[in-house]
Amino acid sequence: MNTSRVPKNIEQYKKHYTEPKLFFKIGKVFRKAGMKAIYYVLLLYYVLKDSDTPIKHKAIILGALGYFILPADLLPDIIPLLGFTDDIAALAACIKAVMENVTPAVRQKAIQRLSDWFSDVQYSDVEKYDSEI
Repeated sequence: MNTSRVPKNIEQYKKHYTEPKLFFKIGKVFRKAGMKAIYYVLLLYYVLKDSDTPIKHKAIILGALGYFILPADLLPDIIPLLGFTDDIAALAACIKAVMENVTPAVRQKAIQRLSDWFSDVQYSDVEKYDSEI
């Protein structure tokens, strides 16, 4: 597992993760954060829920999702256009670290949930997000 791209202190944020907090945060910011951020969150959420995901990967995911939930982070989420860039970077780094667990089934679940929330989901957008990881 390559964890060199994951911020060293990401696991400290796992104490902020709970599933209700995650979905509350998504509901609160999903338009503001944008489809890319929410897609990355959903990928990690479904990898976390997968029983085949190793505990070490789950710990990293919990840290990244906890960072996303936490309102006080490197770039506060209320800053227009920039507020979620640090969240997206942390989420993308985490996805890279656990990429072997991002299965086609995980991607499909994330895309389906994204489609439920965003009426304008284009598969070309999702493919672009995947290529940026």
